[in-house]
Amino acid sequence: MDESGARSDYDPPGRLTRLPSWLVGQVAAAAGRLVADALAAEGLRRQHFAVISALAERGASSQASLGRRLLIDRSDMHALLGDLDERGLVARVRDEQDRRRMLVELTSEGTALLTNLDTRIDAAQDALMAPLSTEERNTLQELLTRVLDHHPRHGSSR
Repeated sequence: MDESGARSDYDPPGRLTRLPSWLVGQVAAAAGRLVADALAAEGLRRQHFAVISALAERGASSQASLGRRLLIDRSDMHALLGDLDERGLVARVRDEQDRRRMLVELTSEGTALLTNLDTRIDAAQDALMAPLSTEERNTLQELLTRVLDHHPRHGSSR
């Protein structure tokens, strides 16, 4: 039976299931489903959450700079901001330092929604980590962070 209770014939070989890379991939897929479901309840996707979070943490930004920071293609960023703008979650404002340039900023509605999303995302994280104690969760996070920090991200070199 799978997590929905449906019968599943999926039975990967032990040689595969013993690989840390396979395990991490499977956990990442489960995490992705949980987070996607949490965001979908608000009509959003992971990239919407990334944009809202970036604006909340770092303040107003140009569309191009935001896209570079989040590794989101220009046309995709345009569509994401259109979705968020339509819902009143972000606003485009004139840059006070360079009046020719527009910035994107989080609105009060966006900030309020982010608080709600944080609660939903935290619940998804709790569901993912349910079999682990608090100490085990902390240890796992430390270990995964160490492995990730060891490897260059998105083509950058250290």
